[in-house]
Amino acid sequence: MKISLIKKPGAWIPIVLSFIMLIVLGMYLTGVLPPDPTGDEGLGAHLFQIWLVLEALMILFFAVKWFSKSPKQAFLILITQIALVLAVCAPVFYFNW
Repeated sequence: MKISLIKKPGAWIPIVLSFIMLIVLGMYLTGVLPPDPTGDEGLGAHLFQIWLVLEALMILFFAVKWFSKSPKQAFLILITQIALVLAVCAPVFYFNW
């Protein structure tokens, strides 16, 4: 019996973290979380930077571990993870352009 890869923490944790970052980003864009008045990058920028590094490492770990064992399932999950990373990064790069 073949187990679904999405049940593995290496598959679903990056997806959940991306959704959390989308929520945080949405809160900043809608004004629920105001920018830092002192001119510092603020909590949102620091969270984004830490998330981006962790996300890249987790996706790389997942790809190395599972792509050779179950390429079809791993490919679909990798596409989902990468698409969510791009969805979070797009507004950040757009507004900082």
